[in-house]
Amino acid sequence: MAIRRVWHGWTTPENASAYEDLLRMEIVVGIAALRIPGYRGIELLRRELGDEVEFVTIMTFDSLENVIAFQGEDYEVAYVPESARKVLKRWDERSAHYEVRETSRYEAQAI
Repeated sequence: MAIRRVWHGWTTPENASAYEDLLRMEIVVGIAALRIPGYRGIELLRRELGDEVEFVTIMTFDSLENVIAFQGEDYEVAYVPESARKVLKRWDERSAHYEVRETSRYEAQAI
């Protein structure tokens, strides 16, 4: 059963592109380079909220043990590198973890 690790961070509209670039080019690449067993990837979501921009990251792991290998025994603590803290306005101090109970995919069929 897979685990999804969900985290939210908010930045100003002025810092949003810089933060997204930092996520794509440094943070996501750095996490992948750790080669954590059972780490399957990350999704990045973004939405404009007027005076701030919300980002959501959803990391996928094979098990809770893999999450602990990534973050340590207090695995709910958010992973927010210092470089990210400089451009974020605020963020969740803790990540939420969910068991994946079902994944459904829709594929359109050619006529």
